[in-house]
Amino acid sequence: MIPQLTAAPEPTGPTLEDFGNDPLWLTILKAVFIFAFLMGGAVLGVWFERKLISRMQHRYGPNRAGKFGILQSIADGLKMALKEDILPRTVDKVVYVLAPLIIAIPAFLTFSVIPFGPKVSIFGVETPLQLTDLPVAALMVLAMASIGVYGIVLGGWASRSPYAILGGLRSSAQVVSYEIAMGLSFVAVFLYAGTLSTSEIVAKQANGGTLELFGLSIPTPSWFAVLLIPSFLIYVITMFGETNRLPFDLPEGEGELVGGFHTEYSSSLKFALFMIAEYINMFTVSAMAITLFLGGWRAPWPISLWEDANTGWWPLLWFVIKLVLVFSFFVWVRASLPRVRYDQLMAFGWKVLIPVNLGWILLVAVVRAIRGQEGQSPVVLTIAALVVIGVLAVLWRFMTVTEKAAEEKKARVEEEFLELRENPTAGGFPVPPLDLPHYHGAARKEVPSGSN
Repeated sequence: MIPQLTAAPEPTGPTLEDFGNDPLWLTILKAVFIFAFLMGGAVLGVWFERKLISRMQHRYGPNRAGKFGILQSIADGLKMALKEDILPRTVDKVVYVLAPLIIAIPAFLTFSVIPFGPKVSIFGVETPLQLTDLPVAALMVLAMASIGVYGIVLGGWASRSPYAILGGLRSSAQVVSYEIAMGLSFVAVFLYAGTLSTSEIVAKQANGGTLELFGLSIPTPSWFAVLLIPSFLIYVITMFGETNRLPFDLPEGEGELVGGFHTEYSSSLKFALFMIAEYINMFTVSAMAITLFLGGWRAPWPISLWEDANTGWWPLLWFVIKLVLVFSFFVWVRASLPRVRYDQLMAFGWKVLIPVNLGWILLVAVVRAIRGQEGQSPVVLTIAALVVIGVLAVLWRFMTVTEKAAEEKKARVEEEFLELRENPTAGGFPVPPLDLPHYHGAARKEVPSGSN
């Protein structure tokens, strides 16, 4: 019997036509809510990361300022606000001051297209729980992320410090590499969903289909993280490269660059803007992972079996829970993995992520063309995904073996050099002594004066 996939029910949720109709006061209210949500999230995120990492390392973490140390982040914020703002004499003052704003403002703007929930009633006005939406909203996220990089690059350049300049250059090269892979991971979602609107992508994940196989009705998943698992895995990796977080925090590697691009920024409000922007960027990439791959604000199974799970204000709770879980994954990776070398970082982005992503996009496009928009088979996509994951594993294994062989060869050469240094005739040929200046000096002393 040939497997047949029945079309999923028509998804429900806000569409593009539902935006642009809100009164001005409601738009301002939404914008203020997003700003407060991100600022509060940054403060709690710092405290949560400290507590979670300390528990992983069998420590207490912050426990003095307030109950469970909950006020520690607020105390740090007050310290930064009241600390003396030192301006080095050699910096480019205009760019030096504008750089933190260039990285912070796009981080806030990106959340304007993130859907928090369905349509709700706010003071008697029916409106989506989303500030705005665009036909190309997902591309706006990439554009804002690209603008934010200028803040890091210009901050390093304006500081007139070698450490800061090297950190800015590293960041620009790193973000270019991993932003290409991130953008390519979006393409498979666009092909499968048929739209670039964030609210409509969430709507496409509302309900799964049913696979009729040998007389059995098998439910198929609706989350793109399952249907398009290679894109999801590649996006998860690029999240760390995009936000400069461990193990990809090369632009601010303390071991070699002191503090990286913000070395010359004292612990003042400018430095606080850099730190806030980093956490907001983490929230942004986490929210995009939820929107594009994890069903958005919709309740996961088995909560979704509840009839009212995706109505009213409940979806806002599911969105926040997913956001906390993805943020916890960031913290877990930071506490578990060491920083990679810069050549490993660049090679993995260009030689593995981008080629595999291109091959996966080609497979998704072929499956879509063969099966049609309404009859795509999750079985075919699953097989294709397994093939791509296998290729990714083989490439990673090949790179690991090649790198190990190169390190062994280097160690062998160093060992032969040391042996030759201890015994100059070990290679079968007489080799002059390494301390030639000593012998030259002795020879000059033995030559009589006045002789040629």
